[in-house]
Formats: sequence, structure tokens, C-alpha cells
Amino acid sequence: MAKLRAIDLAINVDLSRLGQPDWLKYAEQQTFKQGDALYRDLMPDELVAQLDEHGVERALLGIDPLDPNAHVLSFLEKHPGRFFLAASMNPRDAMRGLRALDALKRRYPRALVEARVVPFQHDLAPDTPLYYPIYAKCIELDLVCGITTGIPVPPLPGECQDPMHLDRVCFHFPELKLVMCHGADPWWDVAIRLMLKYRNLHLQTSAWAPKRLPAELLHFMNTRGADKVLWASNHPSVPLARHFDELPALPLREGVLEKFVYANAARLFFGEHE
Repeated sequence: MAKLRAIDLAINVDLSRLGQPDWLKYAEQQTFKQGDALYRDLMPDELVAQLDEHGVERALLGIDPLDPNAHVLSFLEKHPGRFFLAASMNPRDAMRGLRALDALKRRYPRALVEARVVPFQHDLAPDTPLYYPIYAKCIELDLVCGITTGIPVPPLPGECQDPMHLDRVCFHFPELKLVMCHGADPWWDVAIRLMLKYRNLHLQTSAWAPKRLPAELLHFMNTRGADKVLWASNHPSVPLARHFDELPALPLREGVLEKFVYANAARLFFGEHE
């Protein structure tokens, strides 16, 4: 099989900034099993070599708009056009966070393509009004909004990440380009039904090894959802090499794998249509 063209929507290059909090150590021990490699910062040229090896043309890196990490920004400076930014947002930061997002977009107008929120970190469901200014700002700045869904691995409250909380969000913000990140386990059927209901709702499989993807999601991708599901590695928690060992074996119809790993992201995040 020819090498896939891919866009990776989630790579972690600066996990050392977190230290080793209990929730991350638990996730590493229970799920990722990468040992100390999970906490080591990646270097730009090192990562580019890995991306080249696997045919990954572009990658998104997370960044805090309130305190932009110089290490993350060095990837953009050394390899312009190769790396893009996803701003991590806290709904409780209110106008302070929105102003920081505005400033980051002015500084990197082409590189900033997403704003992300992780509900379990705040124990705050995404249909809570505190999130609404973030959604409006994403529409204003033409950013994708990524929201983590599914029960989290760490032993923290997970009900806030039930995808059903996105029903009213999609209803009230029909222009919002919304992506459910990290899958939707155990609520895959709810996530699929919502994607059928709302044109601008999508799902991203970040942190899921391809062979672990559930049958109902693969069926959706092969039928009505070929344009709805996007790939992301979450490297190094699930290494790139593992993804590209397993991706070709997925039981997908002709053309669906290419949409999954490249074309859907190119359209949604970069406005490209083949």
C-alpha cells in the first residue's frame, strides 16, 4: 500500500510543563504505558523526521493563549507551514481568556486553527453558559472548536463529557465547527446520532489506537459518516508508529481511510476541497 497522506490533529510536544500530576500518571499506567517517554518534550527536527517517515504533512500542537510556550512556538518558527496551533481554553477565564485568544490569532493568523476545551478538567458540561462566549469567538475567528467527549481515563468526574451535552450547543450555534475529541466512549451511539442530526458536528479519534476503534464507529465511517470522522494520534501517548502500523488494516471501504486521515481535516480545519 502506498504511503498515506495525513494531517495529525493532536500531537503533544511539551508535556513536561505539566510535571507528573496524579491524573496523568494514572492515565499513563492504565492506558498509554509509555513510561518516561510520555513526559519528555519533543524537539522540532526530531518530530519532523517522524512526520516525514509516516507521511504526515501537517500537525496541530496545543498551546495556552494566556501563556504561550516558547518551545511550542519554536516548531512554527523552524518549520513554517508544517505546524499549527490549538488554543487550550478554560471557560472560567471569561474575557481574559477571550482576549488572549484574540491576541494569539492576531499574532498567528494562519497558524491558529482551533480552540479546545476539556470539560473533565473543570467538571463543567459544555452546554453550561460559561462556554458560550468561547463558541461565539470561534465563529467570529473562524476557528474549529474541539471538545473532549467520553469518560476520561483519570479517576475524575466524567458525566460532563457525555456528548448529549452538545445537543443544545449545536442547536444554539449552528455555524460552529465542532469536533468531539478523544472519541466518545461509552457513548458512541449517541455521538453518531448527534453527527447525523447536526451538519457541523464531527468526531476525532485522538488517543485511540486504530485497532481499538469500535465496530459501530467503523460502520458509520463506511456509510453515512465518511466525511464526519477525523484521525489524530495524540503522539506520544499513542506513538505515531503504532498508528501507521494499524491504520491500513482498518476494514474501511475504498477512499474512506484517505478521508479519515487527511481530506476531512484539510476541509474542516484548512478550508481545502479536493
